[in-house]
Amino acid sequence: MPDASLARLRAALGRSGAETTDFDLNPDVILPAGRTLRPAGVLVGIEDSPLGPRVILTKRSSALKHHPGQIAFPGGKVDKADADATAAALREAREEIALPSEAVEVIGHLPCHETVTGFVMTPVVGLVTAPFVERPEPGEVAEIFRVPLDHVTDPARFSVQWRRWRGQRRLYYTVPYGPYYIWGATARILHALAVRMSA
Repeated sequence: MPDASLARLRAALGRSGAETTDFDLNPDVILPAGRTLRPAGVLVGIEDSPLGPRVILTKRSSALKHHPGQIAFPGGKVDKADADATAAALREAREEIALPSEAVEVIGHLPCHETVTGFVMTPVVGLVTAPFVERPEPGEVAEIFRVPLDHVTDPARFSVQWRRWRGQRRLYYTVPYGPYYIWGATARILHALAVRMSA
């Protein structure tokens, strides 16, 4: 990864920021006090390429109960055997896309993000330091692909759209790339990173 890009990324991770939710753009939504959230970790994995740094994303299986067919970071809920959300993110990346944990250098975290499905996700930012043979876990991952880091860290590429959710109009961020419609929690986390990197 070029030194300038890495320096910008490290500087961005060093800046403070508020936690985010799937309801950030919907101030009329009142989240219940005392709600129970399940901890999860997702890996914002960045690997170098001749065309510049790229973020590894997945298209979720259409058979999944939560967010079927959506674009997501590798990741999932924290299991009892996981030391923390970082360990969960690395384990899930190993299980979902066959990314060895030893091939990831964790360089920081973004503020937690609360999802509509009751998870509080910790985005773990890591550099992929070695080539690996990707293998999608067929029960969870339909496709593995990459998006240029410059694309998803440019605030100008994001737009706000809406759809009906539980009878109400719900606004959300989106940052499309080619045939991939990146939206919801994944786009919200990337938007937070984009804002930090442009500061």
